[in-house]
Amino acid sequence: MPVLPQPPQHPLRALLHNEVHARPAEPVQGPAAITHVVMLTDPTEREASRRHLAALMHDHHRTGPDADCTHLRMDFGAFRLRWELHTEFVCWTFMVPLPPDAILDARHPATAMEEVPQQWLKNLPGQCLSSVHLWIVKDTQCEGLGIKHVVQQMLNDETLAGSTVHLGHTEVCTDFAIHADGYSRILVKPSDSISARRLGRLVQRVLEIETYRMAALLGLPAARKAAGVLGSAEKELAELAHAIREAGREDEPVLLDRLTRLAGQVESEYAATHSRFSASKAYFELVDKRIHDLHEERLSGLLTIQEFMERRLSPARSTCEWATHRQNALSQRVSRVSNLLRTRVEIEQQQSNQEILATMNDRQGMQLKLQSTVEGLSVAAITYYITGLIAYLSKGAQKVGWPLSPEITAAIAIPVVAFSVWWSLRRLHHRLFGGKH
Repeated sequence: MPVLPQPPQHPLRALLHNEVHARPAEPVQGPAAITHVVMLTDPTEREASRRHLAALMHDHHRTGPDADCTHLRMDFGAFRLRWELHTEFVCWTFMVPLPPDAILDARHPATAMEEVPQQWLKNLPGQCLSSVHLWIVKDTQCEGLGIKHVVQQMLNDETLAGSTVHLGHTEVCTDFAIHADGYSRILVKPSDSISARRLGRLVQRVLEIETYRMAALLGLPAARKAAGVLGSAEKELAELAHAIREAGREDEPVLLDRLTRLAGQVESEYAATHSRFSASKAYFELVDKRIHDLHEERLSGLLTIQEFMERRLSPARSTCEWATHRQNALSQRVSRVSNLLRTRVEIEQQQSNQEILATMNDRQGMQLKLQSTVEGLSVAAITYYITGLIAYLSKGAQKVGWPLSPEITAAIAIPVVAFSVWWSLRRLHHRLFGGKH
């Protein structure tokens, strides 16, 4: 087929296209032992995880992952590794096959971690958030006593939950407990007819339920801590609202300062916890989705995983949601009280401004009256100086034939000059003030 020219490509097209294929399920054949470790990491530790993976691959003469790799599956011979880089954590999943006819030691079952280099494993970057041993078992491995006997020996009865999935073709049991070795335990007993890919998808869902459950619960300590801060802030806001109602004008600056400090405290707490609560909400939704995808049916005498989660996880979920609701409600209340106090201050400022304007108007009226009083003096003064000039002019004019004496000329000029000066000042006054006194 001939290669045809293509239009210009978006630089992120390949990355966005491959997102739909990110983290595909690993085909799994039973019986097998699987260990899933979730390491909570910061950005520096996530990059260190990539280098740690590259070191393991180098020790096994494999080429390390590139800088953009977020998912990798690799067969190291003694074990298979699945590595996933997430936003907040890194998942390491180790898988080893088990002999199909060997009896499973329920007291000390073999795990995938036994095949992993221990020193390398000890130095995994980050902090362990979740670690799970999962076994895919067959009836032939259960000493002829059945899966229920193995479950009783390997899991705690007090917190045991289980169900059948895949239309009753697979049994899943777990106790959601951390055992003496620091790992949780999950048992999966598939039917012989289930395919490796379908079993791999089931294993991935079950492990993701545990991963996202623990990630979601990271918001619980923050919610409990925020409850104390919100309680004291709500009490202080109530006191401020009561004080504002009874405060005088001289108390308002102090109240405004207290309210501003409270608003800063509330917004600071909101900024510190909002991203954590938002992430917890998203993780809780992922847990719900993965449980729903199991399509569980009741296993005799046991709670289903969904029922167990609803009973045990709902209080923590409600605590996180209630903390978020309280933060939003408190922020809105602080805003309303701030607006109330600000409106009160603005009204008082407007009243003060009106009083100032009234005082200025009174002063302006007084100035106009003074100006009117001074205008008469100004007319007399200007008339005096102009008449004097006319008298000097008439003395000089007598020598060229002016018939009147300087005194008579000045006397005649006084009323004419006085009227002209008065009329000029009035005209200027009307032009500047519009005839308003």
